Amino acid sequence: MKKGILVVSFGTTYENTRKLCIESTENRIKEKFKDYEVKRAFTSQMVIERLKKRDGIKINNVEEALENMINEGFEEIYIQSLHIIPGHEYEKMHRQIDSFKEKYNFKNIKVGKPLLSDEEDYAEVVEAVDIKDLKESEAIIFMGHGTDHVSDNCYSRLEDKFGEKGFKNVYVATVEGNETIEDIIPLLKERKIEKVKLMPFMLVAGDHAINDMAGNEEDSWKNRLLKEGFKVETYVKGLGENEKIRDIFVSHLDSIIK
Repeated sequence: MKKGILVVSFGTTYENTRKLCIESTENRIKEKFKDYEVKRAFTSQMVIERLKKRDGIKINNVEEALENMINEGFEEIYIQSLHIIPGHEYEKMHRQIDSFKEKYNFKNIKVGKPLLSDEEDYAEVVEAVDIKDLKESEAIIFMGHGTDHVSDNCYSRLEDKFGEKGFKNVYVATVEGNETIEDIIPLLKERKIEKVKLMPFMLVAGDHAINDMAGNEEDSWKNRLLKEGFKVETYVKGLGENEKIRDIFVSHLDSIIK
């Protein structure tokens, strides 16, 4: 029986972070599951179209990738999401899977959960991030994407988990979600924070991390904080560069293959 794994992420148009975060995770999966052929799909049609037009790179969406796999003779398919939360993109992935299953009457598919799904995931992620040497006058703010989906509460749950583990000055703000950088600034002042470390809480360090978080534009998070009198350090690395985060995705996949 021909068995395959489809690794699904939102995608990115940045080649370097694609290799560091997405390809590295795919390679970790290939190392772990040597008897399976590993394929790639993106959920962002905008990213897919831009890569095709700008770079001549063809990336399949989920349904296209599954159709190719069935045409190549795969009889058993496992799908691992590299999404951070079970939000709109994760649901889009499932819609495309369901459409494929209905069209081809293909039932032998299992799907691995995103990074933040079960309660144990939050504890594992806090441990994986491995915060060290944070002084009382310092804070870390993670930039999550955020969403109008109910799963936006995953970010506040993660922040709570950091607090439970003793990291009182670790915050999770979002670009498009309920809690933004403007909600965090008063808390920083209240706790007399002097220095802020900004880090993306996204699979890849793409446009949001490079421009919205660490960019030189007036409304970037870095410049908003500098304007408020804080010292700021920026770390532009996606979660996919973290070996322990990659291992969490692998464990999610392992749980559906067993």
